[in-house]
Order: sequence, then structure tokens, then C-alpha cells
Amino acid sequence: MQALAFWKTVIDDRVDLLDRILELLDTNRVRYCVIGGVALAAIVFDGIYWLFGFLRMGTVALTAQALGEGDAAEQRAVLSRALLLAAIVGATLVALQAPLASATSELLGGSDAVRQAAQTYFFVRIWSAPFTLGNLTLIGWLTGIARATTALALQIVINAINIVLTALFVLWLDFGIAGAALAAVLAEAVGLAAGLAVAWRLLGGRFETAAAIVLQRSKLVRMLSVNRDIMIRTACVIGAFAFFAAQGARAGDTALAANAVLQNFVLIGSFFLDGMATAAEQLCGRSVGARDRSAFMDATRLALGWGVGFGAACTASFLVGGPALIDMMTTNADVRRLANDFMPFAAVAPVLGALAYTLDGVYIGATWARDMRNLMLTAFALYLATWWALRDYGNTGLWVAILVFLAARGALQAARYRALVQATF
Repeated sequence: MQALAFWKTVIDDRVDLLDRILELLDTNRVRYCVIGGVALAAIVFDGIYWLFGFLRMGTVALTAQALGEGDAAEQRAVLSRALLLAAIVGATLVALQAPLASATSELLGGSDAVRQAAQTYFFVRIWSAPFTLGNLTLIGWLTGIARATTALALQIVINAINIVLTALFVLWLDFGIAGAALAAVLAEAVGLAAGLAVAWRLLGGRFETAAAIVLQRSKLVRMLSVNRDIMIRTACVIGAFAFFAAQGARAGDTALAANAVLQNFVLIGSFFLDGMATAAEQLCGRSVGARDRSAFMDATRLALGWGVGFGAACTASFLVGGPALIDMMTTNADVRRLANDFMPFAAVAPVLGALAYTLDGVYIGATWARDMRNLMLTAFALYLATWWALRDYGNTGLWVAILVFLAARGALQAARYRALVQATF
């Protein structure tokens, strides 16, 4: 009897332990589904807001040109038109939230639990669209009037509020996924209010509200055409990197993971180069507005010099320190090995893309958007043709194709540059 009692105690203890393990596994499963759902939904919003980045870039160019002309009224009008467009686009996204959620859910896939978590986040976060697009517009306008520090401060304020509210709603009030999304909505709303207050002060307490000025046909058509062409250009960039990721996935899990690690190096390089592009947007736009060819050429040379310099510095840093950084990003031996094999391709991306990123800024500032669009489409076609020709070489051919895309963009813009300068001035 004592033996039976002993074994019954042992079995009961094992059952209790198994129950606790299953409960823990279930808790982790739910947690992973939540993280995965939020990650998928965040990808959707990143893509949407990246696509509508023309609200920032187009506003920088048109505002800087008005500043160069010394036209204070047009500076106010550009802001009002851009905010009106942001409001219309944002409201449209909110109105189309159901089909957007359905389409993106099918596109991204994931388990049912992950999809449910993603949709919970999506249907709350989508209400931030008008605020986020309005903030993109304000950041562009502030950059255009040479208030880049103020634009940076506005972005910092939005991110800080988002962090604080996320901690409050998720960690303390236990609002879960909806709380994380609500924090983003409120942060963007507060940021827009703060940005409008700053703009009001900078404009001397006056926004342009006269319909005859804000809705002036020629100005509206120009703004919409510039933004349309920038949007097509951005769609090509998104498509190029989406195609890269999709083809990497077909090469296997290891190749997909290695490419994902190496794309971080490409992104780091692009962060530095985007800074040069933004400076070129403002300086070149202002020079065009002032009809100052000499200043325009000087701004282009300055931006290109710094851009190529930063690109070369990034490439040198990655070639030297890349393996150590790869080891920090992943512990998988196979992924590390493959990432190191392809590290030289990722390392040269910044220096090869320096012309493309910097001249994008020059073209946007000068509102050569139609030419930028056409050259981008040509580069995208060369990218796909290169991949097709080298598809039998697997991941190597894919990396060569994306590098050809970066180099071709810059080379084509450089070849077209002098003719456009001649026509503009």
C-alpha cells in the first residue's frame, strides 16, 4: 500500500508538472501569435506610409522653391494644399479599411491566430492614417523652409509619446494589441496638433484658407503630377526589394534568413544617404525657386560629395566589421556562413547606390519628377532583366541584379542631369 501511495504521488506530481508545461507553452504560443500579428500589421503600415512618402518629398520641393522665390503666400498655400491632400488620402484609407485588411491578410499569410492579432491591430491603427500623413506633410514643409531641426524634434516627440503610451496601455492597463495600436494613433494625433501649432507660429498666426488660392488649378495640377510621379518611383523601389525578398524565400530558409540579415546593412547605408538626399531636396529646390543656376550646381556637387563619401565610408566599415555584426544578428551557424559569403555584395551597396540616393534628392528638389519616374522604370526593367539572365546562379544572381538596379538608377540620372539643368535654367 505504501508503494502504491508513493507511485500515485509521483504520477500526480508529473501530471501537475505536465499541466504547468502545457499552460506555459500555450501562453508562449499566444504571445508569439501576438508578436507575429503585430509584426505583420506593422509591415502593412510601413508599406502604406512608404508609398505615400510623396507627401513629404513633394512638399519639401514645392515649399523650398517657394522659399527661393521669396513667396510667403505660396509657402502657406503649399502647406494647405498638401494637408488637404493628406486628409483626403487618409480618409480614403480609413474608409477602405475592410477591403485593405482582407487583401493584406491574404497577401501576408500566417496562422489564423496571427491573422486575428494582425487584424485587431490593423483596425485600430488605420485610424492614424490622416494624422500620420498629415505629419509627413508637416515634416516635409518644415524641411522645405529650412527648419530641419524642428522637423526632427517633431518626429522625436511623436516617437516618445508612442513609447510612453504603449507602456501605459500595454504594460499597466493591459489593453493588449489594441492598446499598442491606440498608442500609435494618439501619438500621431498629438504630433499633428503640435506640428500645426509650430507651423501657425512660423507663419505669423495665419494659414492660407482662401479656396481661390489653395485650389488654384495650375498649382493643384502641378502638385498632383509631381506627387504622382514620385509615388510611381517609390512603388518601383518597394517592388524591387519585395521581389528580392520573395526570390530569396524561394532559395530556401537559410538564404532567406541570410538575405534578411544582409539587408540590414543595405538599410543602414540608405539611412546615411537619405540624409544627403533630404539636404539636396531643400537646397536644390530653393535654388530652382531663386533661379540661381550657380547655387544649384554647388548644392548638387556638395550633396554628391558628401553622399559618395558616406557611401564609401559605409562600404569600408561593412567590409571590415561586417562579420562581427553578422555574428551579433544571428547565432545560426548556417546563416552566419551564408551571410558572410554574400557580405561583399551587401557591403558595396552603399557606394554603388550613393549616386542614386543623392540624385533622387536633386531631382525631387528641382521637381524633375517625370524624368525621375521614367529613369526609375528603366532601371527597374534592367533589374528584372539582369535577374532573368542570371536566375540560374541563384542567390548570387539575385544580389547582382539588385546592385545593378542601384547603380543603374544613379548612372541614368547622372547622364540626364546636364540636359535637365540646361532646360531648367
